[in-house]
Parts: sequence; structure tokens; C-alpha cells
Amino acid sequence: MNVSMRLNRVIAGVGIAALLTGCAAVNDTMGGMSQGGRTAAGAGAGAAVGAGLGAIIGDSSKAALIGAGIGAVAGAVAGYNWAGIKNDVQQSGATSLGVDVVEMPDGTLKVLIPSHVSFDTGKYALKPELLPVLDSVARALTQHPELRAKAIGYTDSTGTAQVNQTLSVNRARAVTDYIAARGISGTRLMSEGRGPSNPIADNTTVEGRAMNRRVELFLYAVR
Repeated sequence: MNVSMRLNRVIAGVGIAALLTGCAAVNDTMGGMSQGGRTAAGAGAGAAVGAGLGAIIGDSSKAALIGAGIGAVAGAVAGYNWAGIKNDVQQSGATSLGVDVVEMPDGTLKVLIPSHVSFDTGKYALKPELLPVLDSVARALTQHPELRAKAIGYTDSTGTAQVNQTLSVNRARAVTDYIAARGISGTRLMSEGRGPSNPIADNTTVEGRAMNRRVELFLYAVR
């Protein structure tokens, strides 16, 4: 056996070992609800991490292992054609409500749901005007079985950390629960609450706090 052939076998062996490690991490990390009010369930979540979606799925060391093991094999979601889905979500009322629908550089589609159309202050019951937008997301998931979704809830910085964390979890879960009730398997959905972390505006102003109270709903494709 020449040097080139031996090198190729070594590389192949390393790739297989990484893939097996990643699969084990998927089973351990993505199998259901985790502690601290976060849920992590969804087939293909490891592939999404590998495609550069660690900020969405989570930043734990196990998530990093999933990305290392599976990303090179199945994580290429950049370049997915979102045009039809984006148009449908926008026409469902998203544009008129101020719900931004944005194609992200990592290949996801982000539906940014502001507080004024999603929930009353301190509550996590969905407002009726948002439901057609979520119906369009559920329709996309029905029509495209390769798609998965994750909702991330955020609050402003007022109130206690525990109250904000719980509220953000419940708001994210309300979004995915509604989509699941439209016939989408829970294995394709994830939700997470991040409280007041990752503000997008100034928490010292009324306007800024309103912008920070939001749910970010990400759609991504699993190849």
C-alpha cells in the first residue's frame, strides 16, 4: 500500500469516528427537554449546528461536538431557496404587523416577532393577529419536510432574572406549541428562552425595551 492510500484511509477513519461521536451527542443532547427551561428536540439539529448555527441551537461543548461530527457531512444549508416561503409568510400579514422576515447569512430564515403583535406585557398567550403568520410557518413545514424550526424568546432587562427567564421560555414554547398543534411533529421543533440576554436595543429607553421583548423564529433546512 502506498503512502497516499494509507493517508486516505486514515482520513476516512477520522471522519467516521467524528460522525459517530456527533451522532451520540445528538441522541444525548437533542432527545427532549433539558434543564433550566430550555428545550432541545429536533431531528437534524446537529446538522444545523455544523452549518454554523451554534448560536441558534446552543453553545454547549456537546453542541460543538455535534457540529464537528456531522456538519461536514450533512450541514450545508446555505443557499436554500427561501423565496416562496418568505413571500408566503410576508403575505400572511407579517409585513403589515411589523414582523420582519429575513434571510440570514448562515442559510436560515428568521421571522422576528416583536412584542406588540405577540404577547401582552408579562403574558405568554399568543395574540390573535399573530396566528396567520404562524399558520404560514406551519404550512411551510408541512410542504417542506426537510425544514425544522426553533423559537427563541427574549425579554427586556426589567424584573428579576428568574421571572424573565421563565417568561422567555413560555413565550418561545407558546410559538412552537401553536405550530405543533397545526400538525407538525414536535421532533421538528425546538424552543428556548434566553431572558434579557442578547439585547438588540437600549434597555434604558421605553422604545428599546419594547424591541428587546421579542421572539425570533428560525427556519432551517436539513439535507
